[in-house]
Amino acid sequence: MTRPGGVWRNWGRSESVRPQRIEFPRTVDAVQRAVVAAAARHMPVKAVGAGHSFTGIAVAPGVLLELRDLSGLLSVDAARKRVTLLAGTRLHQVPALLEPYGLAMENLGDIDRQSVAGAISTGTHGTGARFGGIAAQVVGATLVTASGDLLRVDETENRELLPAVALGLGALGILVEVTLQCVPAFVLHAVEQPEALDVVLAGLDDRVAAADHFEFYWFPHTDRAMTKTNTRLPESAPRHPLSRVGKWFDDTLVGSGLHQVACTTGKAVPALVPPINRLSAKVWGDREFTDDSARVFATSRSVRFREMEYALPVENVRPAFDAVRTLIDERGWRIGFPVEVRFAAADDRWLSTAHGRGSAYIAVHRYWREDPTEYFEAVEQIMLAHGGRPHWGKMHTLGADVLRERYPRFDDFVALRDRLDPDRMFRNAYLDRVLGG
Repeated sequence: MTRPGGVWRNWGRSESVRPQRIEFPRTVDAVQRAVVAAAARHMPVKAVGAGHSFTGIAVAPGVLLELRDLSGLLSVDAARKRVTLLAGTRLHQVPALLEPYGLAMENLGDIDRQSVAGAISTGTHGTGARFGGIAAQVVGATLVTASGDLLRVDETENRELLPAVALGLGALGILVEVTLQCVPAFVLHAVEQPEALDVVLAGLDDRVAAADHFEFYWFPHTDRAMTKTNTRLPESAPRHPLSRVGKWFDDTLVGSGLHQVACTTGKAVPALVPPINRLSAKVWGDREFTDDSARVFATSRSVRFREMEYALPVENVRPAFDAVRTLIDERGWRIGFPVEVRFAAADDRWLSTAHGRGSAYIAVHRYWREDPTEYFEAVEQIMLAHGGRPHWGKMHTLGADVLRERYPRFDDFVALRDRLDPDRMFRNAYLDRVLGG
């Protein structure tokens, strides 16, 4: 299906474009035909998922391939606990597809609206010092190259390319199939509670090491942290899910409705941000429940925002976080969104933010109707001083010259891009900046 170009916008409203053409391929063959046709017209082509990246990584000024119809489960290898999905499948659709086989994804982020291809291509991750990001779960992939051919990458074909293709930024081709290494279905026991920030920071290393999944949020202008600790339990463990009323109160009334009011009010009257944050720290996240893993990992996010997130060597998280606190105080800013801290295991993906090192992530946010530039750029300097690598799908200002120094396999990735896409069929302004033109 082809449509004339309309305006495409991402979820955070930080990027928009009017493509020359929009196509909705439903099959792998249709993707191949679209790429060949774009090449014949000398038009760049990009695939988009759910638009949850805050950067311009998916912006498609030429041909935009909307892959939402390229969705579903292709095959299951029950013996090895592996599944192959079409690349446009949304993460929130995956649990129901895996349930009949008693399988689950090993780890997820806190948003599940993204497509599988988009999540792995941008380095989407969850939290847990012993668990990698979603790209680390990829054991095979098929992409359409600039020539329109299929390239299969797995343990038997082109194995050496997997660490590049599994997190390829959309620069190597159009992902059409993804094979994930799954685990037996499991449940999570979740404890979410407010705690004194100084107590959390003093015991941070021990908390991270002891928990399967640990993270915390800090509302600026308060001395409280909202901690989340998830413990993995067998699928047979008793479930004690949130009641419908409790879930509605926490996620819909407080997490969405009241937070929207707080953001709108804080933008209009910045002096009210500190007392609003203190109130938020009291009413958010004091609950305990047990449920299927995907229902615990993911939360609803209806209040639009912009985000920047940096991955740091785990030993640098405390000084970097302290520097952000000091920065906010010294500048006198009124920041209504919390600062988020998460953790991930090292992996071997060439452009993974956790490549070769256990990592901690610090994310900062601003309401989408507020200009984040001054705040984000100042925080970015702190992250760079502490060895940070920016999340590919979240806002940052770095170019290829700086990024090359932070990724040992950067030049290997660029060389592979030169080989697979010599004419830069899959380029856009963002990829030109972060990888070179």
